Amino acid sequence: MSYADLMSAMLMVFALLLTLVILDYRELLEEKEKQIEEVISVKTEIIKALTEAFEESNVAIEIDQQTGAIRFPGSILFETNSSEISEQGKVFLKDFVPKYLGILLQERFLDEISTVIIEGHTDNEGSYMYNMGLSQERAFAVLEYIYSDEAPDFKQKELSKGYITGNGRSFSKPLTDENGVYDPDSSRRVEFLFRLKDDESINAIHKLVNE
Repeated sequence: MSYADLMSAMLMVFALLLTLVILDYRELLEEKEKQIEEVISVKTEIIKALTEAFEESNVAIEIDQQTGAIRFPGSILFETNSSEISEQGKVFLKDFVPKYLGILLQERFLDEISTVIIEGHTDNEGSYMYNMGLSQERAFAVLEYIYSDEAPDFKQKELSKGYITGNGRSFSKPLTDENGVYDPDSSRRVEFLFRLKDDESINAIHKLVNE
């Protein structure tokens, strides 16, 4: 075999191997895209269920249609500079929490949920560390109330202990009004969020697929 024939044969083998690699990569991407669609479908279903459950609430509940985060003004639960839940706040939590956890931790979604997070947020009055402490105390106060004897029993109460946690965010995630101007009133808030087990891996895959 001549040198030219040898090179031609090697090029053909290389081209064949490259084709196989491209086909395998394409199949992998298609599989990952399908996985992304399934996770998005679950999240969409949860958000829809939450929206329907709280659409007639007499409290100013806001549901993020992208993430499923539920936020409501901190004034519903707490007085200014206080981490003690008000009587109004206790009435609200007695109605809200069983419905919320009842949706997230129902059998349909149970295998998909990784974490349920209660987040406290403040405005930017005062130092970062003061507000960090206040926001953490408020998140913990809500968590503590949920499992107190004062709060009602509900089907998922014991089960939820394996999923739920509380965090303080100080004023690190401020909110703005419709004109994009910082809004201290809406920034003072409590949020309930959930994470799916595949969220982190799906975000990484989604970034890879779209590069």
